[in-house]
Amino acid sequence: MTVPPRRRAALGAALVASLLAAGCGGSGSADDGTVTLDVGLFGTFGFEQAGLYDEYMRLHPEIRIEETSVERSADYYRALQTRLAAGSGLADVQGIEIGFVADVVQNHADAFVDFAAEGNADELLGHYYDWKVEEATTSDGRVIGLGTDAGPEAMCFRRDLFEQAGLPTDRAQLAQLWSTWEGYLEVGRQYEASPTKPEGTSFVDSPASVFSAAVYQGETAYDDADGNPIPESSDGVATAWQNASVAAAEDMTANLIQFGDEWNAAFASGAFATISCPAWMLGYISEQAGEDASGAWDVAPLPGGAGNWGGSWLGVTESSEHKEEAIALVQWLTAPEQQIRMFTEEAHFPSSQEAAEDPQVADAVNEYFSGAPVGQIFGDSAAALRFTPIGPYDTQIQEAFTNALSTVAQGTAPDDAFQAALAEIEQITGG
Repeated sequence: MTVPPRRRAALGAALVASLLAAGCGGSGSADDGTVTLDVGLFGTFGFEQAGLYDEYMRLHPEIRIEETSVERSADYYRALQTRLAAGSGLADVQGIEIGFVADVVQNHADAFVDFAAEGNADELLGHYYDWKVEEATTSDGRVIGLGTDAGPEAMCFRRDLFEQAGLPTDRAQLAQLWSTWEGYLEVGRQYEASPTKPEGTSFVDSPASVFSAAVYQGETAYDDADGNPIPESSDGVATAWQNASVAAAEDMTANLIQFGDEWNAAFASGAFATISCPAWMLGYISEQAGEDASGAWDVAPLPGGAGNWGGSWLGVTESSEHKEEAIALVQWLTAPEQQIRMFTEEAHFPSSQEAAEDPQVADAVNEYFSGAPVGQIFGDSAAALRFTPIGPYDTQIQEAFTNALSTVAQGTAPDDAFQAALAEIEQITGG
């Protein structure tokens, strides 16, 4: 599973430098004919933990797999960019995260095998959600990686806080009440106005919960079809800003920095009642909130439709000395059968539609989250998603907007905060 860099502890510049010096490439063949494949990843993809490497090596005794993983994706990608520029030091297989897949697609596609050109391309790509393949596809049709996990979104909520505030807790009823973001904000107003609302709690953790989930529900988010930044004219940005700034200005949010220490502690203290949550966040919430909160949380569909936050791909480098063996490994690791295992054993939601529709995924419930039918809820979100153009600056653009929204929660006029965000983005993109 891949998650935002803020969740991961920093490794430090010295470690990144040592990784660059050592490199993670250099696959080779031993005297006995064994082929070693180097896999360069970040965070916790979970292949080793789920036993997939061991199983593949049992099935293919001529293959040895050596994984090198950097904890923070930002550190990993800086090192990867340096290797791409140098044309050396690349692993046979490299992980590619949603946060930098657009940069790879636009600027480094030639360094990776084109899976669309494989003889079995229809089989390789046909089981995925269309949007997952499109995100890794160049303008001339090259596909630079095969998808691993995905991050379809829902709305996680505290049943106990809703009950105390006199609000409904039935997830189907809530899905109707907040089928739109306007409906969600109206539920928020009712929560904040309730005389029985638990003292010291807020309706939502952060304006970022609204903005980051809503922005990709437009025809465009941060970029046009060519990947050029258009934050000032995007319908997705306009709608997301409108709704998130209302939540911030009307004091519905705890205005916490997501993945900060106070935000982490707030899960256990019950400081907020809702948070937009991709599938991988359920494990994070239960870890932070602890066993005492089991049954207090629940999951309902996301307002406004579908959303996605997170997900990765595996790419095979053109410089690999064992390209065919690396391609075979990546095909196997990302096949529907293995994606189902990654869900049942590591809770990574599939980017393969075929895997997501398997009963082991589609019928899954989460007892910690009050028996919520998470396989159905997240599966419906993933199935309803459509491709929204992405670009290499999306992470920085989003951060500029969410930082500006925090100032709205502190009293800055929404229009002033929006213009400040646009000025910061212009500096970032040079546009």
